[in-house]
Amino acid sequence: MKRTAQVLLLVLTGLGLLHTALFTDLYLRYVKEGLHPLLIISGALLLLLGLAHAVFDRGPGDAEAHDDEHDHGHGHDHSTAPRIAWLLFLPALSLLFYAPPALGAYTASHAGSEAVKKQKGFAALPATSPLPMTLTDFTTRVQQDKELAIKGRGVEMTGFATPVRGGGWDLTRIIFTCCAADAQTVKVHMYGTPAPPANTWLAVTGTWHTQGTLGTRTAAAALDVHGTRNIAQPVNAFTDDLPLTPSS
Repeated sequence: MKRTAQVLLLVLTGLGLLHTALFTDLYLRYVKEGLHPLLIISGALLLLLGLAHAVFDRGPGDAEAHDDEHDHGHGHDHSTAPRIAWLLFLPALSLLFYAPPALGAYTASHAGSEAVKKQKGFAALPATSPLPMTLTDFTTRVQQDKELAIKGRGVEMTGFATPVRGGGWDLTRIIFTCCAADAQTVKVHMYGTPAPPANTWLAVTGTWHTQGTLGTRTAAAALDVHGTRNIAQPVNAFTDDLPLTPSS
């Protein structure tokens, strides 16, 4: 890749990161909120590095001539490399002009549900009804709470709809440990209501669907639905935390 193109790539990538991190919430589609400062620093460094190259380089003509002499002197054929390198501009430009879609039902339908971590003890549940719970907390209670505190309790959970092959649907959350590359999926199967369109965000109320032995690993992470209502997708959708912050 020619030196001018290298400089342009650095500048565009830096601008794209800064635009995404400073002026939009789109970065939350790809990384955890805690990485926000690092994105800003990375964008600023790439931009400064590109500008520094543009200012202090000997000039495009000299740099290109040097590259040609280097290639000739070593007898290597790099004719394919420049064509491949130009593809690097696609992700750089996408940060500025087209944000790739967030992970959703398609990803979740091809992933298994996250295995819940073993929990030794459980606090008493509040008397609130329906009780707001995360999908992870609900699954943990159903499969590990020997006191059976969830039995008969009305709960409310939020997530997006993922149609299940063969019929039915799951209420789903995708959780980032660090970024989209290490995303994990948690699902609770819904009974008693038709499947809404994929990726519809919902608040669902209901009670545990009796299947398996409550308080053991055989208990199904499933809900008998009593009611649903559409909600706005949260700004930071890739967590399984309460409370949720609706998008504006």
